[in-house]
This record gives sequence, C-alpha cells and structure tokens, in this order.
Amino acid sequence: MEVGFIFDAVFVKSQIIKWISEYFKDNATSDTKAVIGISGGKDSAAVAALCVSALGVNRVIGVLMPNGEQPDIDVSYDLCKTLGIEYVEVNISEAVKGLYASLAKTGMVLNDVATFNTPARIRMTTLYAISGIVGGRVANTSNLSEDYVGYATKFGDSAGDFAPLMDLTVSEVKAIGRELGLASRFVDKVPLDGLSGKTDEDNLGFTYDVLDRYIREGVCDDSAVREKIDRLHVMNLHKVKLIPVFRL
Repeated sequence: MEVGFIFDAVFVKSQIIKWISEYFKDNATSDTKAVIGISGGKDSAAVAALCVSALGVNRVIGVLMPNGEQPDIDVSYDLCKTLGIEYVEVNISEAVKGLYASLAKTGMVLNDVATFNTPARIRMTTLYAISGIVGGRVANTSNLSEDYVGYATKFGDSAGDFAPLMDLTVSEVKAIGRELGLASRFVDKVPLDGLSGKTDEDNLGFTYDVLDRYIREGVCDDSAVREKIDRLHVMNLHKVKLIPVFRL
C-alpha cells in the first residue's frame, strides 16, 4: 500500500452493505438470517449494524456466548437492543468444562494453547448450531489487523460463511462503526483476551495504530516491533490460507 493511503469510510460502508446484500441474494433465501456472535466489541458491532442495513432488522440474530461470568456482557445486551435485533444467550461454560474433563480422563494436561483456543472453537460450533436451527449464515467478524499477525483462532473466530471486515484494519473498522452511527462504547471498547484480563495490545506488544500504519503504509519506526510483526505474520499465515490439499 502506498504511503498516504486514505480510507473513505462513507464509500466503503456503502460497498460492504451492497456486498452483504448480494451475498445473501446469491447464497440464501429471502428470509435467511445473518447469525452473529456478539462480544460487544467494535468488530461484532460493526458487522451487526452492517447486516441490519443490508438485510433489515428482522434478518439478523445476535448470539451472546459468555464463558461463565462475563463482566462486560451488558455492552453486548445494549448493542442488540440499540440495533433492535433478536438475540439469544448461550453460556458455553459447561461445554468447555465438559471437554476439559474428558481430556483430563485421557491423561492429557491442558496448556495455554488449548485453553486459549478451545472456547473460541466452541463458540463457533454454537453459532453453526444456531445457524442450522434458524437456517442462517454465520458472519465472520475478523479484521485484517488481527489476521495479519495471527491474533485469531483457526476454525474459531476465523471461521464463518461471509466476512465483511476481513480486509479492513482496526482503525478502518472503527471508522465504519462511527459512520454507521454506533456509540463510542461499542466502537472504542478496549478488547480483552477474556482469560488474563490483558488487552489485545498488551498481549501483542504493540498498538493497533502502529500495526495498521505498517500494514497500509509499510512504515514502522521501531525496528524491533517491525521485526516482531513480520515474524508473527509469517508464522501465522497458515491461519488465513486454505487447508493444503493433496491432489491426484
């Protein structure tokens, strides 16, 4: 991307709405619903609002999936109520504990990789279960920034039937959210990892502003951060590529 790249939120918003509408026209029926995991953060908020604009409020269903107690779940409730969409809450805690208990019986010991990724995969399973019940299509809520450095779970939050934001950086998603008229509490909510209480940026070791500039302009003033971003990008490319297939 050339230095000086300018993002036109008004234009991109309209193009995404058109794209979602066309996707459902080509891949669904006139009453098929968009099924969206609602975390209360900027990505799920923007996707939900875009789907409402593209399909109408009656064709969007939000799914809240706390893993036990979720202190900020009120933001998710408020988003659904603000948009006027149907929503359900499915607590995944028992499913997660049940799987961990079954694994423990095999003698296997859980590690950070398993405990970080398993809830995300169970959430995706939940979305597809609900999609099957209502005859819907599951929205992917990933953004380019997170995918670029692999801050996503393979077959978890990186899955879905259609992906409105996967080519947009965090700053661009926020711009779309504001253009959609979403309140600051939905657009600017600091994302937490849901486990340690740390923010995404704490875990990554750099800010999304720095990452977004590097993605769009190729500029990063801190050489150590630039090297880390490059390393994360290369080692996590498998998460965004199609599964390798042996061909006859």
